[in-house]
Amino acid sequence: MQAAIASASSSRPWRDELRATLSLAWPMMLANLTMQLIQATDVILLGWLGPTELAAAALALSLSFGMILFALGVLTASSPMIASALGARFNSVRDVRRTFRQSLWAAVMMTVPTLIVLWNAEPIILAFGQEPELARLAAWFLKGYMWVIPPWMLFQVMRNFVSAMERPGWVLIISSAGIPLNGLVSWSLIFGHFGLPALGLIGGGIGSSIVWTAMALALAIVILTDRQFRRFHLFGRFWRPDWRRFRQLFLLGGPIGLTMGFEGGVFSAAAYLMGLFGAPSVAAHQIALQIAATTFMVPLALGQAATVRVGLAYGRGDRDGITLAGWTAFGLGTVFMTVMAALMYVFPRDLITLFLDDTPGNAAVISLGVSFLLVAALFQVVDGAQVVGAGMLRGLHDARVPMVFALFGYWAIGLGVGVALAFAMDWRGIGIWTGLAAGLGVVAILMIWRWTRRETLGLIHASA
Repeated sequence: MQAAIASASSSRPWRDELRATLSLAWPMMLANLTMQLIQATDVILLGWLGPTELAAAALALSLSFGMILFALGVLTASSPMIASALGARFNSVRDVRRTFRQSLWAAVMMTVPTLIVLWNAEPIILAFGQEPELARLAAWFLKGYMWVIPPWMLFQVMRNFVSAMERPGWVLIISSAGIPLNGLVSWSLIFGHFGLPALGLIGGGIGSSIVWTAMALALAIVILTDRQFRRFHLFGRFWRPDWRRFRQLFLLGGPIGLTMGFEGGVFSAAAYLMGLFGAPSVAAHQIALQIAATTFMVPLALGQAATVRVGLAYGRGDRDGITLAGWTAFGLGTVFMTVMAALMYVFPRDLITLFLDDTPGNAAVISLGVSFLLVAALFQVVDGAQVVGAGMLRGLHDARVPMVFALFGYWAIGLGVGVALAFAMDWRGIGIWTGLAAGLGVVAILMIWRWTRRETLGLIHASA
């Protein structure tokens, strides 16, 4: 009897952590999925225009992808900083406000160069050896889509705050409303409905910009009016500089941003390498990437939840809590991605034809997309492992070494192997995707190795 009681007692912390992680992560999962589905909706609508337009949009989105992920990574640093302040409790209102304000400063600073690059997209895309017509169409799409960046940045700053407060449900509600709104607005502007002109590609970009602006305003209203949030006075005197906190944000967020930028950049580079094989390869790559990115949203949310849960335990100096929080999120991510790998392997064609009609004119794109998705099935588990592992380490404010892991894994291994297989071995697009799989696997192994040696490496302070 005593043994049974002891066993139940020892398993209770794991059950409690599982419950806490899921209660934090599931709104993040749904919020991530809904935000990803907003872009997936654009891809579907642009796919109806034809493979050429879809390929052009893919090049446009790929140009912005690495910069957006770098910015997201920098802003992500506010989440563990806020979580640690809330875990420590002392003077948390002031510390949270300082971090939020300087995150706004960082968002503005990163928005300006991003807009400059996207405004001059056509010569940049041409410099990467792409077809002139694709470069022209991609630049035209970006003239409307680039205005997504300012509200998207603001939304991410606010999202990190409400997530660290363990109330991400508001992000879910607003993002869920954004999906049908984006579909309706973009559909109307692309094809000309409800008296609006048929703008084609640029209409999709303008529609996304309108929707993200509405979503950012909605979340700002929530923060200003919700009783639990408004006590922080987050937007009060936001123009006041706090150079010490600004530096802290970039010291932690810079490596996180580079880590995420390296991953996003290698997928962007893959899209431009696909362009050397023709428009069908680019279109197929974008569809397969959208599917893989959709499944990736769940382990991304678990990584975000791990950052908060590990960060809270780290702030309390709770060594056992750190262990529980990290491994619980990792186990959930591994199970989910295993299931997704099986679905991709069994139903690749059904998934690809969600984005394109199964017609003879689209046969080449569909065939390539199926082959790419089969490779994506192979790297699902390691993709989930590396993003959750990175989130676990961020909760310990450990970002610099993971940044080096990402640079080595994604670019030296991932792109290096991909280029060798695509061109030297003439595997073409399959070679690029095989290289991506190899890079993700290496990064996953390195992240988990560092987590398992966190105490030996001094990542946990002595009082924990």
